Amino acid sequence: MSKVELYAAIRRDHRGGMKLREIERKYNVSWRTVRKAVDSVWPEPRKKLPPRATTLDPYKPIIDGILSADLDAPRKQRHTVTRIFHRLVEEHGADVSYQQVRRYIADQKPQILVESGKAPLEAFVPQTHHPGMEAEVDFGDVTVRLDGKLVTCYLFSFRLSYSGKAVHRVFASCGQEAFFEGHVHALQTLGGVPRSKVRYDNLKAAVAQVLGLSRARVETDRWIAFKSHFAIESFYCRPGIEGAHEKGGVEGQIGYFRRNHFTPVPEVESLAELNELVEQWDRHDGRRRIGSRARTIDEYFEDERPLLMPLPEERFETGRVFTPRVDRYSQITVRTNRYSVPVRLIGKRVRVMLHASHLVIYDKNVEVARHEGLIAKSSCRLDLDHYLEALVRKPGAFPGATALEQARSAGKFTPVHDAWWTAAVRAHGDAEGTWALIEVLLLGRHIAHEHLVTGLATALRAGALTADAVALEARKAAQTEDEPTADIPTPRAAAGPGSATVTFLHEWKLHHLPPDTRPLPSVTPYDQLLRRRRASGGDRQEGEAQ
Repeated sequence: MSKVELYAAIRRDHRGGMKLREIERKYNVSWRTVRKAVDSVWPEPRKKLPPRATTLDPYKPIIDGILSADLDAPRKQRHTVTRIFHRLVEEHGADVSYQQVRRYIADQKPQILVESGKAPLEAFVPQTHHPGMEAEVDFGDVTVRLDGKLVTCYLFSFRLSYSGKAVHRVFASCGQEAFFEGHVHALQTLGGVPRSKVRYDNLKAAVAQVLGLSRARVETDRWIAFKSHFAIESFYCRPGIEGAHEKGGVEGQIGYFRRNHFTPVPEVESLAELNELVEQWDRHDGRRRIGSRARTIDEYFEDERPLLMPLPEERFETGRVFTPRVDRYSQITVRTNRYSVPVRLIGKRVRVMLHASHLVIYDKNVEVARHEGLIAKSSCRLDLDHYLEALVRKPGAFPGATALEQARSAGKFTPVHDAWWTAAVRAHGDAEGTWALIEVLLLGRHIAHEHLVTGLATALRAGALTADAVALEARKAAQTEDEPTADIPTPRAAAGPGSATVTFLHEWKLHHLPPDTRPLPSVTPYDQLLRRRRASGGDRQEGEAQ
């Protein structure tokens, strides 16, 4: 029985006429307790015991003095908890623990700030958001295991203030390209643009300069053009932590999304695979309720969707253009990272369209290369195909080529390639065998990778170590896939039981020719010409004899 219930029972018995001494015996309490229950409904609160003395007590005034002095010290030269602890031990010989000092400072520092008047209490005014009018945007960092490596990526979030409907996208960076592509994806997913303001913090992708303590900003030119294209009205929060509450909806949304969907750390092969998961999580979150709301997010969004402004019909180019020059290693540098291009472009300037997750390289409006964007700085991504023309002239550089190692790591240069190469070198020598392999790799520009690997495997089992044999077997694999019932001529058997077979080129060509229904040629007319010639020759000889 709680003390409140005890008091209620005593008062009930007292009102029923029971004497105080009988109540004492019934509930086994003292007369003081009975008297207090009769006089008051509520028990007296328990008195707090005075705090026990600790070894830190003599040094608390010293800590208070340090914290007060820090109020006027430069921001980057104020005491940390560790520095205060070391000063107490070294200068005052204090026998205290670090945890004692940390707990006391955590309780005392806010009080000192309030007493000094430098941390005034701030009142927050509840706000009402109308459907289709406002939204909030922010980035948050997330950690993912990408292709076996633990990397930090950036989660873009666009959240409608009325319904709470949010669209997310993960990028390798939070640069301007990711900022724009995140907006485009979110607006297309939502099907419209908010009619009033969209709240932002002071991201470098949008803000070139913050003008003092006002909300005036110098915006970047591309951001101004992007806003004009989609008719977005931007609203910038106060700089620093003081302005975080002005877009608290998206701040809390990112935290919720990270805790519920990125815990434990997701393991994916690429960002594209991760973003497919993010879209599924967005659809799932639409069925939840926020706080004590009566309806789900999607139900509120159904009311909000028709009130959004329609999207423009024209497309906005979110990529950024660079014009680097190709160096002697057939590489270009884009934002500290290097990417390969075909060797024929060495010394020329190319046009690069940089997107958030990939970049496309053009030579006179013709696409010559496409690479997935690199996450780490000062890295390089090389395509082995770009160096094949140079390797034809320098086959000795092939075994140690960086592009070859990256092709192996990416799975494009398979163990089948290595085995065929080893056999070709053993049969033809280093240079000739490597040349044959390079010719096979050049076939990859016209034959699908999986068909080429199939052709290599078949040619290797048959001992056919020429590029022509690989090309023929690869085309046969492609034709078999396209026409599974096609009549392929029976290949010649190779030596050895269980070994693979190949079709010779002339047999394959003859098989694909249409049937010849013409009669066989005859030399009879030529024989008649020969008889006439002999007859005319005999007459001429008789005439000469006469």
